[in-house]
Amino acid sequence: MSSSTSSQLHSSEKGFQFSYSSKKINKINPPNPPTNLKLPLRRPDPVTKSPILSQPIKQFAATNNYSRRKQSSSSDIVRLMDSLNRPIPPDIYSSLIEECTLSSDSDEALYLHSRLINQSGLKLTSHLTYRLLLMLVSCGHLDTARNMFDQMTRRKGFLSWAIIIVGYMDNCRYEEVIDLFSKMMLHFNVYTSMLEFPTWVIVIVCFLKACVCSRNMILGKQVHGLLLKLGVTYDFSVNVALMDLYGKFGFLESATSVFNQLCHPNTTIWTVKIVNNCREGRFYEVMKDFREMGRVGIRRNRFTLSTVLKACARMDDGGRCGRQVHAFAIKLALESDAFVQCGLIDMYGKCQMIRDAKQMFEIVVDKTNVACWNTLLMAYVRSGLFTEAVKVLYQMKAAHLQVNESLINHVRIACITPTLKSRIGTTR
Repeated sequence: MSSSTSSQLHSSEKGFQFSYSSKKINKINPPNPPTNLKLPLRRPDPVTKSPILSQPIKQFAATNNYSRRKQSSSSDIVRLMDSLNRPIPPDIYSSLIEECTLSSDSDEALYLHSRLINQSGLKLTSHLTYRLLLMLVSCGHLDTARNMFDQMTRRKGFLSWAIIIVGYMDNCRYEEVIDLFSKMMLHFNVYTSMLEFPTWVIVIVCFLKACVCSRNMILGKQVHGLLLKLGVTYDFSVNVALMDLYGKFGFLESATSVFNQLCHPNTTIWTVKIVNNCREGRFYEVMKDFREMGRVGIRRNRFTLSTVLKACARMDDGGRCGRQVHAFAIKLALESDAFVQCGLIDMYGKCQMIRDAKQMFEIVVDKTNVACWNTLLMAYVRSGLFTEAVKVLYQMKAAHLQVNESLINHVRIACITPTLKSRIGTTR
């Protein structure tokens, strides 16, 4: 490949930008070349279409099943162009692919892919290739996308690797994530690519999460060592993934080391540290970190409070720390948050403070929140208040709420056990 072609590829790749947040992928598309050809393309709803794709590929495909068949589909537009004996320019194909990606239309995705590859006679640019891969992955055709990726004869652009890796991660195919990441590391100059493409952050985070899910600690540590060697551990998303990796494998010292290297850890970093300590039963460390967050002025959110409440529920202090956290929740205006309310009910129930648990449940605004009902139910069962537990079941049924069958069986066993014990005692 000539140097001019290579530079074109790089410039084309730079036109795409991704940013990562939890499992979310954002894409900003470069402007298409102008065309004088006017087609009856339906304009998407400005509310549902954003220039930034803000949902994970898998989630977007699952939650956006629009009924587009009633309006002009991509295949209709292509057939219209064929009937007019007009060639379809690349920018029209690009718009059709983008529309299909946003609508997650599986059939149209296969049609456009087949048309572009087999019939159009159009030479695929890097821009079209990336969009085509993203469309296939978004519409659930991950294996088709991988076949297309494997058949690419020229130098594969970095974004093509990133799209397939993220697609595998969204579909819980962790071994494929690790395998493709390993091949990509051999394909690129790692240091240069990390500086040139911000998308590396997404790929690294996906790989570290795949290591956690596949229980492959060794590879995760190796990549961490590589990042340290290259001096590219500055991104918060990468540090969150590293702390989560070490925490879930029980290496709290390594997780703390990652935390200590950060100059200004944010709320997410602190919350991951608290979650790691709570998971390992270091409940007093959880409270210490929670207070330290307030001292240094870090905002504590609903997830932070929920984790701290789990630790308070397991501390043998008569609910003293739990009451303090409840006071913080009121001060932070988070007492009305459903997530926090459920944690407070659970904490009071496990601390044998049933009256407080009941009072907390009564101020819950959303009485359709099944999690709060289940938490109150288990609080009654733990305290031996089986009559109250049965009443809760009837109240849930009257409110037309779905009761988990295993929970009902748990209540039955709890109610039967004291009766059996009393019968055994009388026979003796």
